[in-house]
Formats: sequence, structure tokens, C-alpha cells
Amino acid sequence: MISRIDLRGDALPEGPALRALLPRADFDVAAALEKVRPICEDVHHRGDAALIEYAEKFDGVRLDQVRVPAAALKEALAGLDPLVREALEESIRRARLVHSAQRRAPHTVQVVPGGKVTEKWVPVERVGLYAPGGRSVYPSSVIMNAVPAQEAGVGSMALASPPQADFGGLPHPTILAACALLGIDEVYAVGGAQAVAMFAYGTETCAPANMVTGPGNIWVAAAKRYFTGRIGIDTEAGPTEIAVLADDTADPAHVASDLISQAEHDPLAAAVLVTDSVALADAVAKELEPQVAATKHVEDRIVPALKGRQSAIVLVDGLEEGLRVVDAYGAEHLEIQTADAAAVAERVKNAGAIFVGPWAPVSLGDYCAGSNHVLPTGGCACHSSGLSVQSFLRGIHIVDYTREALADVAHHVVTLAEAEDLPAHGAAVKARFGWKVPGQ
Repeated sequence: MISRIDLRGDALPEGPALRALLPRADFDVAAALEKVRPICEDVHHRGDAALIEYAEKFDGVRLDQVRVPAAALKEALAGLDPLVREALEESIRRARLVHSAQRRAPHTVQVVPGGKVTEKWVPVERVGLYAPGGRSVYPSSVIMNAVPAQEAGVGSMALASPPQADFGGLPHPTILAACALLGIDEVYAVGGAQAVAMFAYGTETCAPANMVTGPGNIWVAAAKRYFTGRIGIDTEAGPTEIAVLADDTADPAHVASDLISQAEHDPLAAAVLVTDSVALADAVAKELEPQVAATKHVEDRIVPALKGRQSAIVLVDGLEEGLRVVDAYGAEHLEIQTADAAAVAERVKNAGAIFVGPWAPVSLGDYCAGSNHVLPTGGCACHSSGLSVQSFLRGIHIVDYTREALADVAHHVVTLAEAEDLPAHGAAVKARFGWKVPGQ
């Protein structure tokens, strides 16, 4: 069901050499980029007509318009299962609690008498959110993208999700209901790279956005790369990942169920167990068989994911080696199921989100922990973090100096300008003092 990688006995290599030993999915965004380029440019030139044509080509739906009518949002919310509504509302409530605490206040530093620098935080003006709608439907991703943007104070927000033939060309009704609960009334039945292009360029119906966030397939990731520099993006999301760092105190049934929970997303999903216990490795491998057989999406997602090159049980000599391995891997989701798990979690450097102990499974974070589940994948946790209020804010420095404060430092400015062979920089200061700089 799942392969093993034995890293015991020899000293673990450093850096890239260690990362090269660890399992990872093939996810060639560069190759996909060439395929999405003409789609993006077609949307640029033909606007809504191109979006309607691609909906028929890729989604099997013939649309009259791409914007979802307001009545459809109201109907979706009215028809939502009350238990699902209650769960979504609780997820929203908890997400707001966590993300509201991330708001940034302006801060002023008095550098010298008469000279101060203030940093103010300004939200992005307009954001395009993407909610996938392929193998699964993710109203939770609507929450995870919308709540931090709203808490940041983003003034204009639109959401795109693929049209569904089963629902008359509209996005899935649960997606629409989640939008209604969040107060998002600008929704488009557009999927894939063409949705990113719609937000980047704008069309007759949809105004261009400054930023696009939200998970998606390789075509969405490639389109984000294509537009990097023109628009802001959160991340090029790859296949989802879970890594579990566990010792002999872990419950093998828990570990197996958590590996399966991520494997059910996609055949490229990664499930990795890092442990110094052969007994636990054997017990988890044994647990996988009946648990997989008892669940859904077995042949199309779970089995290919667990058997793929991206999933493995990694054996190490001890906890120190295990920590080195999970830091080198940089998992999107990292569970710590060891003795003194909280202390071990404090030592982890690279992870999108860390789940501590037996009662904090990744699925809790997917829905109702209050944390965000839009996280870096593919090892990007070594340099990137998950979506937050900060993702939607821009820090702007406001420099306010008096004549006296500038005079005090003017000679240093001129000296550095001349050292960099940029005399006009220095001249801009000299001009304020009749070309004779104080201190020179």
C-alpha cells in the first residue's frame, strides 16, 4: 500500500541532498504554463465570449452569462442543509476569531528629533478568490480565502468557481451558499486558468483584480505563475501533503486515518510518516488496508496517492533525525504525534501548519480549528507562510522630516550617493541648502 524509505544508520546529508531523498509528487508547472498561455491571452482579447466558450469546452456547459445571478445565491442558501449551514457558520466564526487578531496597526518610530517614519497598512483594493470544483467541492476554501481578506479590509471581492453541468451551469450550490453566508455577492461560473485570466485582465462583466488567491489544479497554478508581476498571488498550490512525525507513543489507527484523510484529495496527494519506531511503521501499514477498504474514493484517489512516489514511511534513528527530515520536507500539514508533542512542535522550523498531539488532526484545521488551510506546498514552507490577513495588506512607510532633521544627516546622504556614483541623489539634498550641505 505504501513504500518505505530507510534513512537509519548513516548520517543524514544536509540541505538539498536530504530533500532529494524524500518523496515528492511530479508537478510540472512550467510545462503547463505553455498550455495556459494561449487561454489567458484569448480571455484578454475576447473577454466573456472566451469564458463562455471555455466553459463549454472544459466543463460541458453552455452559459448565457458568466456572472451568477443574485437570486441563485439566495436560493442556494435557502436550500442548504441546516446541519451544513450550522457547520459553515461555526467555521466562519472561528476563522474570524483567529484572523481578526492578525490585523496590523500603524506604528511610528521617532528616528531623531524632527524625523519620524510611520508604517501604515493598506488593504489590497480588489481581490479575486478561486474555489475549486473538480473532484471535490470546497466551501471551506471559500471561508479560508474570504475571511482574512474581509478582516484585512479589502473593499472589493469576487469569487470564481467552475460551472457544473449538474446544476444548470452554476457553481456547486454549497459554494454559492458559503458566498451568501460571507456576504460575497459577486460570483462567476468560471474555472481553471481562464478564471485567473478573468481576474488579471478583467472582462466586460468582471473588473480586474489586484490579487488572486485560492487553491486549484495545475492549470490554475500555471496561470498564477503566468500573471506573477501583473497581479499578486498567494501561492502556486501543488498537490496537498501531510507529514506525520511520530514515535512509539502514537496510535497507529490515528496515524493511518490521518494519512488516508489527505490521500482522498487527489491521486497526487502526499502522505508521509516519519518515525523511529519500526513497530509503529508496521502497525500503520497494517492499519491502512482495512481503513482504505472501508472508505470512499479508493481506486481513483486514495490507493494511487498512497502507492505513488510522493508517499512513504520514512524510518529514522531518533527524534533529532526525524526533526531534520520534516524540516527538510517542509510539509503543508505536519502532525506531531510523539511524547511531549508540544515541545517537539516548538522545534519545527518548516511547515505550513503544525498539528499537536492526538486530538488535533489535519481535518480539524481544514474546517473548524480557526486556522487557515490555504498553505504552502511542495516544500515552499521553508520560505512562505499560509494565507492570513497579512497576505492582503501592504505596508507603506511615511517619511516625515523637518529641515533641521534633514540637515543633521544630509552629509551622510551626499556621501553615500557619491559612493554609489549617483551624484543627482546628493544634489537633491544640496539643493535644499543652497548647494552647501551642513557638516561638509
